[in-house]
Amino acid sequence: MADSRSYLQQHTNPPVFLISVALVVAFLLWGIIAPGNLGNAAGAIMSFTTNYLGWWYLASVFGFLIFVIIILFSPYGRLKLGKDDEKPEWNTWSWFSMLFTAGMGIGLVFFGVAEPIFHFNTPPGGMAEAGSDEAAVLAMHTTYFHWGLHPWAIYIIIGMSMGYFCFRHDLPLRPASAFYPLIGRGIYGWVGNLVDILAVFGTLFGLATSLGLGASQIGSGLNSVFGLADTWQMQVLIIAVVTAIAVTSVMLGIEGGIRRLSVWNMYGAILLAVVVFVFGPTLFILQYLVQSVGYYMQHLPATSLRSFAFSGDGQDWISAWTLFYWGWWIAWSPFVGMFIARISRGRTIRQFILGTLLAPVGASMVWFATFGGSAIWYITNQGNEALANSGTTDAMFNLINALPFPGFLAALMSLLAIVVVAVFFATSSDSGSLVVDMLTNGGDPHPIWQQRMFWAITEGAVAAILLVAGAFAASGNPLSALQTASVTSGLPFSVVLALMCWGLVRQFRQDTIPLPNDMAARMKREAASG
Repeated sequence: MADSRSYLQQHTNPPVFLISVALVVAFLLWGIIAPGNLGNAAGAIMSFTTNYLGWWYLASVFGFLIFVIIILFSPYGRLKLGKDDEKPEWNTWSWFSMLFTAGMGIGLVFFGVAEPIFHFNTPPGGMAEAGSDEAAVLAMHTTYFHWGLHPWAIYIIIGMSMGYFCFRHDLPLRPASAFYPLIGRGIYGWVGNLVDILAVFGTLFGLATSLGLGASQIGSGLNSVFGLADTWQMQVLIIAVVTAIAVTSVMLGIEGGIRRLSVWNMYGAILLAVVVFVFGPTLFILQYLVQSVGYYMQHLPATSLRSFAFSGDGQDWISAWTLFYWGWWIAWSPFVGMFIARISRGRTIRQFILGTLLAPVGASMVWFATFGGSAIWYITNQGNEALANSGTTDAMFNLINALPFPGFLAALMSLLAIVVVAVFFATSSDSGSLVVDMLTNGGDPHPIWQQRMFWAITEGAVAAILLVAGAFAASGNPLSALQTASVTSGLPFSVVLALMCWGLVRQFRQDTIPLPNDMAARMKREAASG
């Protein structure tokens, strides 16, 4: 018994770990026993959240972006995520590869072709004529809006908070630590545990959404290349196989697993993009990229707060796209934020913001202009019906088939796309298990592999259950429950992010006075005085 208690105290934060496991098991049992009921309940929750709380999502996410930009240009930017003499642990390329694959990997491949096509065919709120030149410009602008500065601003807030309080002030690497300037040692009580539990569920459901999207695209690719039936049963099997790969990566650790998979996958993704750029409409891609970036920067403030208050169709569009994305990014933020904090020790806040705000955003813009721009060109100039009528899961493969190269190369590139998605899938699950275990073990940045393996398996199970629940729901859409999970789990954590901004500013002010405050020493004095 003594050994058991010692183990729990050393490797877990028992309230967070046990409550999280109990709630996850209850959720899995609900999905196994009554998947249709779970799917219908998810639909009702999604409708309520988007109808009555969409305004909060729009205002808060725009506020997060403004906050990050202010911190970037403020004197606080010279402070370090670590002690003043610390150097970065990873070189720039490895650092960029890991934060990029953790933050956007599966989604870029899944939506890279599909989203621009959708907005081209169905412009937001009827703001342009479908298929027109105006619709093409608006389509890429809207895609950039969803995948550009806003999501990375969300990630930066939580990554900056946890990295700063952990590496500079020696607090545990957990979201609750960011509340120390607000509630002091209360971070070790029920308030801190509640924050961490919310982060666990945001991470699990945000990851489940990404894993579900990845499985559905892999299934579509296998159908395109090998003619295998693309059913929800096949997608569940895919989740099981790739989760097994993720578990293997967990066993190898960050250096041998996540870092190597991330770097290899970056090369695969770059190869895929280069092939499309070279064989596709290269000049059009370059022109479209420049024009779209300019339009995006010009219209960013207005688009950020556009709620279509006078348009029912526009509000439906906002619910299906922007609010889904904002909920997804916020749900992802504990995972991505904690992970990029873990790999960014030793960098200044200004370096951290510039690296995570500008580099991945620029890469994402090039990616969407290359893939989405090529698809729009083939639709408008060659009347490619397969592309014009593509769904979200088969759009990438329809674009590859439209490129002017031999059939065997088309099949080879489709296989490459499947591999890229699968490895993005594995690195997301592997990174996610690392983060969830840190959330449930009290903030230890070096968790034991057994618990990471447990969470990697759990993430795959949650994704599979949500896919099945969506398939059995009244809508019959396997992805509907995944979308609901992101939007609803992100809602409470958006309040946590707002409070983190407040706590950061309070601590920055204390740390830039002539006699810097040593938080760890202050905590020891408080503990000694009772």
